[in-house]
Formats: sequence, C-alpha cells, structure tokens
Amino acid sequence: MRVLVLWADDRSPNLGVRALGAGTAALVRRVWPHAEVTFQNFGHRIPQLPIGSMRSLAREHVTRRRGMADWLSGFDLVIDTRSGDSFSDSYGLRRMAIMSAVAEGASRAGVPVVLGPQTIGPFTSRRGRWLGRRALARADAVIARDSASAEYASRHGRPVDARSSDVVFALPALPRAGERDVVLNVSGLLWHPNPHVDFARYRETVCELHERLTATGREVALLAHVLDSPAADNDVPVVRELARELGAEALVPGSLDDVREVVASANLVIASRMHACLNALSQGTPAIPLAYSRKFAPLLGDLEWYATVDLRSDPEPVDAVIRMFECHDLARDAGHVAERARAAFADAERALVGVV
Repeated sequence: MRVLVLWADDRSPNLGVRALGAGTAALVRRVWPHAEVTFQNFGHRIPQLPIGSMRSLAREHVTRRRGMADWLSGFDLVIDTRSGDSFSDSYGLRRMAIMSAVAEGASRAGVPVVLGPQTIGPFTSRRGRWLGRRALARADAVIARDSASAEYASRHGRPVDARSSDVVFALPALPRAGERDVVLNVSGLLWHPNPHVDFARYRETVCELHERLTATGREVALLAHVLDSPAADNDVPVVRELARELGAEALVPGSLDDVREVVASANLVIASRMHACLNALSQGTPAIPLAYSRKFAPLLGDLEWYATVDLRSDPEPVDAVIRMFECHDLARDAGHVAERARAAFADAERALVGVV
C-alpha cells in the first residue's frame, strides 16, 4: 500500500505541519499497518511536481514532460491535507488553486483522492467558492476535523463522508513530567502586521500575560512552535528577543518529538499556534489557546474543551486566561480530551477503507 500525503511533511519549520504529516501517517497505519507513506509539500518538492505556479502545472498537464501523471499513478491513495487549514481562500487564491490542481492531477491519473481531516473553508470570493465546490465534488471522500467544517461543506454541496478530529491525536503520548510550570508560545505571525489580529495589541497581551503570571509566582518559559527559516512568520527571533527582555527561558525545539516532550513536561500551555495547544492536549497537558481564526473554536468545542480565548473578540484576553485556570480544574478536564478525539477516528478509518 503506497500512500501520498500532500501539503504536510516531516521537515517543515512549522511544527504544526510536521504534526499534521506524522498524524496523517499514523492514521493511515491504523488502517494499513505496513503502508509506505510519502510526503510532498511546497518546501520539499520533487521534479515531477512543478508546483511553482499554475502555469507550470497547466503546461505539465499538456506536455507530460516531467512525468507528474506517471509518478502520481504509482500510489494507491492520495490524502490531501491542505496543510490543515488551507482549504480556504484566506491564504490567497494562488495557493488554493495550486493545491486543487495537484489533487485533480492525481484523480486524472486514476488514484483515489481523500480530503483528509482538516478545516473546510471559508471561501470568501467567487473564485474561491468555485474552487472549493469543485474540489469537494471531485474528492472520493471528504473528512472534516470539526462540526463547523462539516456543516460548511454541506452548504457548498458536498456532505462529508466522515467527521474526525485533528490527526495529532493519533500520535503516541509521552508521560506527563511536570518539570515546567507555564509554557507560553509566542507567534511570530501575530507579532508582526498580519490579517488576523492587531499586532500591537497582541504584543501588549503577551507581555501583560507574562507579567501577571510571574507576579503570582508562576514560572513562565517562552516556546517557539515555528522554527527559524527565511519566512517572516517564524517564532524563533521573537521568542529569543522577548526572552532576553523579560528574563525568561527561551524554548526552541529541534523536532516534533522535542516540542511534544516540552509540552508534556508543562503544567499548563498557553499558545497562539493551534498545534502547540493540540500537541499539549493530545498528551493530557491543559492548554489555553489564544485563538486568532475560525479553526480553533469548532474543533476544540467538539472535544468539549472550553478553555479558549479569542483574541479577535475578547475585550480583556489576559483576564480571560487568568479566569480559565483559576476557576476550572484544567488538569483534570484535559485528561478526557484525547479520549474523545481518538474515538472520532473510527469514521475516518472507514472512509479511507471505502475508497481503496
């Protein structure tokens, strides 16, 4: 059994993308234990996939010079992850169109294509809605990772074949260590001007949160969840500079295993990167997301995890975070989240079996 996983990998500087890749591979091997899994993503492309532009993909469709169709036909199944949250025009139509074109290339090569557990939408432009509906209609199976995405797919003409949870919950958990107190993930994406939240207010929130926590005797370490790279939104420079200013420990993991070990060692994780929270919750560590998009609340709500603070709408996010751990037994309640998520994989497994 040869499975191609698109738009996730095991080398991305974004550890959320690595979690997506490893989790998707783990989900595949729950069905086919000896499956051979291959990753393809923007940062680690091969010559057969000319994914630099729509023009290069269109040229390959006509000329077949690079051998894309032949290469794709060598797989038994393609799982299109859309990087977890890129099945949307929020990151630009070019990205969405290229991802859709590769999936269509696999379908034309005779390989079943599954839209793996992911956020579906939003599609806010006319072309985005056209691309979204077309991709949903052409997929052999569609798996949503939350109820809002399932409902959104239905409204766009394609009821999902399964509703799952995030694939990070398919990864093995490490023992809880309790060596650290609070691990605070600071997002390089939100630290600078961005389309999600007011970056100046985000900076104020992070600094005030650190001040309020340390004033009550909590020990706070700062975590990078997107590693150093030429990309502007990596977390490392921000974490290191802020750690120097605040006199805090800077945690810069080198791998997905490293970051899962870090969050498993914490009493509490507070994070702007969704997969920093999910890496924690999947191992029983309580986590408070500082949410900045639609992808957070539906997924966590389905898992009955209530401790989410929305940076876009909460007028006093620091107060909201403090109330979360002062008024709730987060450690007790976090222990049940992973159980609920893993129970949801049964439908996803049936959907995979059904297309092969």
